This record gives sequence, C-alpha cells and structure tokens, in this order.
Amino acid sequence: MTYADLTATHKISAKDGVKLHVEEAGQGTPILFIHEFGGNHMSWEPQMRFFARRHRCITYAARGYAPSDIPTDVEAYSQAIAADDAVAVLDGLSIEKAHIVGLSMGGFCTVHFGLRTPERALSLTVAGAGYGCEKAHEEYFRGVSLAVAENFEKLGAKEFSKIYALGASRVQFEVKDPRGWREFADRLATHSDIGAALTMRGVQARRPSFWDLEEGLKTMMVPTLVMVGDEDDHCLQPGIYLKKMIPACGLSVFPKAGHTLNLEEPALFNAQLAEFIAQVEAGKWLPRDPRAIPGQIMRTA
Repeated sequence: MTYADLTATHKISAKDGVKLHVEEAGQGTPILFIHEFGGNHMSWEPQMRFFARRHRCITYAARGYAPSDIPTDVEAYSQAIAADDAVAVLDGLSIEKAHIVGLSMGGFCTVHFGLRTPERALSLTVAGAGYGCEKAHEEYFRGVSLAVAENFEKLGAKEFSKIYALGASRVQFEVKDPRGWREFADRLATHSDIGAALTMRGVQARRPSFWDLEEGLKTMMVPTLVMVGDEDDHCLQPGIYLKKMIPACGLSVFPKAGHTLNLEEPALFNAQLAEFIAQVEAGKWLPRDPRAIPGQIMRTA
C-alpha cells in the first residue's frame, strides 16, 4: 500500500457538466462530508484526518466554490442540484452507498439526499441545519439571504467576511477558539464573490422549509443523527422537528455551542459521529420504539 492509495484529488462532472473538486483519504466504509455556506471542502479537515483512520473519507467543494467550477447563471444553483451533485460525487468514485454528513447548507443537502436518493445513504448526519425553516421566520430569512448575496457582490468576500463571520451563532467559536475561528474567517474571505452571491440566491433563498417536507420525512427510514448547538437559536426548533418526523432519528444538542459545530467542538463532534456510525453499522440504530408514545407522561395501566 502506498500513499497514493490512501489520498487523492479528483475532478468529477455533475449532471450539467459542472466540474467539482473532490478530495479523499483513507480506506473502509465511505463517508461523504458536505460543507456549509461559510466554509468549503477544507472545513472538514478535523474530520477527514480523524475518520480516515478507519473509513474512506470524501469531501468536495460545492459548485460556486473554487477550485470547483463557478457557474455565472443563478439557475445553475438550487437545493435539488446540490443534492444531485452529492450523488454525482459518489457516482464519479464508483461508490454505491456512503454515510452522508453535512453541516448547515450541507445539512440541508443531506436531508434532500435522503429524501431523493435514500438507497445511496448508509446514514445521514444533519448538523446545524435549520436557518429559514421556521415558518415565522421564512420570509425574513429569504430577505436576509438576498441582502447577503448583494453584500458579497458589492463589498466582496474579503470585506463582507468580516461581518458575516461574527454572526450571532459564530461568536461562540471565536470565544472558545480564536485561532480556529480566525482560520474559518480567513477561509470565508477567499470565497468567490459571484459564487457566494449565486449560492445565496439560488440555493439558500429558494430552498423549502423542513415543514414543507413533512410527508417525505415521515417515510424516510434512513438512520439519521441531528446535531445542533444550544446557542444556534434558529436551528434548535428545526432540529427537534426533524427528530419528531424522521422515524430512525436521534438528536444531539451541544451545550454552549453555536453553528460551526465540527470546528467549534471537533472532539465532541467526532465522538458523536463515530458512535452513531458504529451503531448504524452494527444494525443497532433503529426507528423509535412504538411503545415510546410522545404524548404519554406516565403509564397508568
């Protein structure tokens, strides 16, 4: 076995010919990591290094994020296209099934992956996903997404990253780990201005709420782990909602944690994910026992 057998980079074509930059490391059961809007494929480095000891780990730069292609038409960006891109990565690597792990925008993609192509998923891990889902905030979120897109175009990522990186659910990371947060903020500053703007307009602002997906979620039998920080306010209720809707779903709430869970709390994230995958592969992550009736407080008969 050589180094070349354990790590590689690829250019893989999506359905529409967009080229995606893909990196992999390790051998074993595959895990596909899907990044958030504020990160890129390098955001998964703490997980790639940890899980490559036992798994074939794959990550990729979403369309709109260099070194992947950056289409200049907003119609080349959507939630459905994002989910299809994840499948294209597996197809390009001749992988039939994988554990799918996504954060935030990547978490939304993971949910849609499970809804659209459940037969390709060994499991789903949905971390820090939910912004814009709550019906009370849906229209506000769409407006904010469009404003963010405009700021990326007008100010550019180098300047606007200084504002975006200090969002209400990002400051927890800065307080705990200033060096890690600085690395995140510096990476954000390198985003493509047009790629970030079109991702916001085409994917974020147009994506459906989890509440609009209820019927599909109720019948999605893929083992699922939802992770959320307790100070990631607009992901808490969506996380609970996913727990209630998806039959084989567990919910993990990280204390005193914000949005960027895999970087803010890498040890806890890796431990939770490793245990989840181990239970799935042992056939022990099952749908909720029907005796665990949600409305029951105490049994009396």
